[in-house]
Amino acid sequence: MKTRIDKILSESNIMTRSQAREAAKKGRIALNGAVVRSSDEKAEEGDVIYVDGKPIDRRKFFYYMMNKPAGCVCATEDSGPTVLDLLSPGDKARGLFPVGRLDKDTVGLLIITNDGPLAHELLSPKKHVSKTYFFKLERELSRRDADVLSSGIPMDGDTTKPALITFEGREGTITVTEGKFHQIKRMFGYVGNKVTYLKRISFGPLELDSSLAEGEYRILSPEETKKLLAAPVSGNIMQYEQSKA
Repeated sequence: MKTRIDKILSESNIMTRSQAREAAKKGRIALNGAVVRSSDEKAEEGDVIYVDGKPIDRRKFFYYMMNKPAGCVCATEDSGPTVLDLLSPGDKARGLFPVGRLDKDTVGLLIITNDGPLAHELLSPKKHVSKTYFFKLERELSRRDADVLSSGIPMDGDTTKPALITFEGREGTITVTEGKFHQIKRMFGYVGNKVTYLKRISFGPLELDSSLAEGEYRILSPEETKKLLAAPVSGNIMQYEQSKA
């Protein structure tokens, strides 16, 4: 199936259709090595399109993993630094945005994409996509408090869904299947404790790449992308485990 070059460039977030028309007139676009003077020429799936001598990535959607650092806001625009400020100019041009929010002082796994429908699915409360966080607390967590949190607590006129907690002393992990505002901090606050450090280590089927330093990011591998697109609906977490020394 053949597709107009200006449409391909637009869907790949390279440039708008009007920009493609102007670029073609100036000889900036080539198809399989041959300069094209009109952006309404068509290309097939295996054809290579060049802009300014460089081959373009014809994918419509892009998926990245970032190890979010503290101090950055999960937004496309803000008065302070955002996670998008950490992206290269080329990646920024792809219309990317963070999937959901991590608090400004929370670090760890953040998915960044331009796939709006997938982001909606991943964040939908009905899909129960799990998120796991490593936490440090101000004081030791008791088994009784863990029981309370794992079974669900009142929040925003509702009850939080069951959580899975593993812990030892003041540290541990918690897995939730929803994303209420400041949920983890508020949960521990409910039992009179305070989170001093929070790091997301997994989102659905993806685990944070340990080789990524805070502030670094990379594009997902084809296997990771496939897993993310097929994120299972499994939020039925009914028990917690207590880790032992």
